[in-house]
Amino acid sequence: MENKVYKWGMIGCGSVTELKSAPAYQKTEGFELYAVMGRDITKAKDYAKRHHVPHFYDDAEALINHPEIDAIYIATPPDSHEYYALKVAEAGKICCIEKPMAPSYEACVRINAAFEDRKLPLFVAYYRRSLPRFLQIKEWIDQHKIGSIRHIHWHFSKPANAMDKSRSYNWRTDATIAPGGYFDDLASHGLDLIVFLLGSIKSAEGMAENKLGLYTAKDNITGHWKHSSGVTGFGTWDFGADKREDVVKIYGNEGNITFSVFGEDPIILERDDETKRLNIAHPEHVQWHHVQNMKANLLENAMHPSTGETAAHTAWVMERILKNKIEVINN
Repeated sequence: MENKVYKWGMIGCGSVTELKSAPAYQKTEGFELYAVMGRDITKAKDYAKRHHVPHFYDDAEALINHPEIDAIYIATPPDSHEYYALKVAEAGKICCIEKPMAPSYEACVRINAAFEDRKLPLFVAYYRRSLPRFLQIKEWIDQHKIGSIRHIHWHFSKPANAMDKSRSYNWRTDATIAPGGYFDDLASHGLDLIVFLLGSIKSAEGMAENKLGLYTAKDNITGHWKHSSGVTGFGTWDFGADKREDVVKIYGNEGNITFSVFGEDPIILERDDETKRLNIAHPEHVQWHHVQNMKANLLENAMHPSTGETAAHTAWVMERILKNKIEVINN
């Protein structure tokens, strides 16, 4: 297996693939980005030419069923994730799905079942679980640098952008595709990271509103939750604020840790009279470590931190927050 080269086909040629993800596949030894697919064949051809990808399609099934392709990366809007993922499972191929995994928890369950039935690897691109800055935070937590953790709070806000104000169509704010709007696209990253850092969430509830009226999805959300460990959490997400803010604070009985989910501000550890600030930059291709971990899983049987199972749990948490009621599961 050491000499195995996994040939990947990519469905979707959107902005996330230009720098964040596709080059990471191309630069990973043992992986090859063999083909891309886009609904517009002209754009797919242009993408393939610019990124030196050998093959391009406007037919997803032709790409999925190509006999030389081993694995599929689904990089389309989330409303099509389940459709393509089930096709990939049926074809017996490895799969990585962009986040969020699907618009509903039930869809995530169906996807997971299809891959589990065929014993196929399934990954989801919650790549923050693999980034060095967050691994450092997890190390501080695991080393009990702030003692016993009691609570976590995340506040995220951003102003409405020009597209929002013009009421131009954007799938990210279309309630039929992303019920929570930017919450689905952005908060999913942070909530998934919080689960990675502090463990599974047992209960969650929230309140979601559309205050701006600029689009059909929600634009102002609050939520609180409780981890299986007993740690409590609270989050606020405002997508019509006057300025962008992104601050997470983890409170322990011997100190606290402060960081941002999306920015590259220093991560800060405060305890007793000590304050430590570390600057840990993202790699050029932000999914680089995520892709490296997929390689390690496939070639070395190493555990990958972001799977269909972990992503489904994140979907469950988000759904509970958006449904405005509390529900409890047994973990």
